[in-house]
Order: sequence, then structure tokens, then C-alpha cells
Amino acid sequence: MIVFIIFALFLIMLVDQFIISTKNEKRSLKQERFSRSLLKSVSWRVIGTLDTFVISYIITRELAFALSIGGIELITKMVLYVIHERLWDKINWGKK
Repeated sequence: MIVFIIFALFLIMLVDQFIISTKNEKRSLKQERFSRSLLKSVSWRVIGTLDTFVISYIITRELAFALSIGGIELITKMVLYVIHERLWDKINWGKK
């Protein structure tokens, strides 16, 4: 399921990059597209969720409980990361 989501987001990124962005050439080079932030969020969350799952399993020794913790954490932290990325993209500090 996660692989399908990553693939779908990758396709969205390609469509945005090659079709939509040609219409918006005036976009600042400093600004990151939403599709990029979203794909970065998903890829980071896959890594983070695997980490959470392993730690949860080591602590609880219960596979179902570790999977439920990882599943909830996957969704909530992905949403928070996208919001965080979009807010930071609006801040010019540290950009060249």
C-alpha cells in the first residue's frame, strides 16, 4: 500500500513538473512546489514509520500493537511534516 502511495505521488510530481510548471514559468526559483513537499513527506515518513515500528515492537513484543502505533504515526506525522515544510518555504531566511 505504501509503495502504491509513493508511486502515485511520484506520478503527481512528474505531471506537475512537466505539464503544470510550463504554465507557471514565473514561479520563483526559491519556492518549492507542493508536490515536492508532499513526496518528501511520504519518503521521510516511510523511514520514520519503520523506525517507530521497530522500536514499538522491541518495547512491546506485540506485532499488532507495533503496527497500529506505526500506522497512526504514519498519517499524523506526514500531515504535520507537509504543514511544517510549507511554512518554512514561506520564510526567506537562509535562502540564497
